[in-house]
Amino acid sequence: MDETVRLTSAPLEGDGDGFEYEAYHAGVSDARRGGLVILHAIWGVTPHLRELAHDYAEAGYEVLVPSLFDRLHQGFAEANFDPALMAQQMAFGEQTRWGAEVLDAVQAAIDALAPPVFAIGFCFGGTTAWLAASRCTGLAAVASFYGGQIVDYLAEAPQAPTILHLGKTDDLIPPADVETIRAAYPDLPVYMYDAGHAFVAPNGFHEDSARLSKLRTLAHFSRNSGVRGDS
Repeated sequence: MDETVRLTSAPLEGDGDGFEYEAYHAGVSDARRGGLVILHAIWGVTPHLRELAHDYAEAGYEVLVPSLFDRLHQGFAEANFDPALMAQQMAFGEQTRWGAEVLDAVQAAIDALAPPVFAIGFCFGGTTAWLAASRCTGLAAVASFYGGQIVDYLAEAPQAPTILHLGKTDDLIPPADVETIRAAYPDLPVYMYDAGHAFVAPNGFHEDSARLSKLRTLAHFSRNSGVRGDS
């Protein structure tokens, strides 16, 4: 079961502006293990992200994929990884301060799902996931995949159990940044993979890394679900 739904922004403080935006919804057909907010990469809600939503729905997670750039450009992305769109999409990332200005949309997606609610994010969404772990409420656990600007938000300590998935050969996240993160949070699980950037996505896909990172993410969610005996 899939559909496009409309959500209304839920600011973390004060009254919101009531902005409505789209989210892709994938429901579970069997036993529900929780809700999951998937935070998209710089390209937006691509067909790949919608397929991924169904993968996690098959694992028992009701999924919402909010369109975090709707204030700047409405609608889901229909073209995957078009180089001609890179400048536009990067500008969207900068205008939203790499996720810091769209957490009202993230919060609304969290609030729309019955608990326990988890979050994962990729690239732009990986940084947004880090910020959501710090600023949003109602998250049981978070997994961030190759968030390039996390190093700029290290003062934002996660308030929910968080893990990071990074590629050893990611040109966008140099080893020095990884060591800075580890030094700031020595107890934070940082998993390194023999892959580059976007190893879950079609444009950088690395099968072993994608598979292992998903298994670790599902185990992380299970450990933090709050369901007795769920391990």
